[in-house]
Amino acid sequence: MERRKYLFKGRVQGVGFRFRCFSIANELKLTGFVKNEYDGSVSMEVQGEGMQIERMIEKLYQQPFIKYKRV
Repeated sequence: MERRKYLFKGRVQGVGFRFRCFSIANELKLTGFVKNEYDGSVSMEVQGEGMQIERMIEKLYQQPFIKYKRV
């Protein structure tokens, strides 16, 4: 079990990022939270198996409209 913190920068607010995180986390049986930040970025804390967390990050990158430049 791991707990990781991420900060996503790019086009991540107003494109369904938090909803997609919720859906993917449920699918992969992960827990945590996602929060919009005032500077336009999105922070995320996620907990679960390391490989599942990596899969979540990969799936987020493949989502339409979501274009993060830096993690």
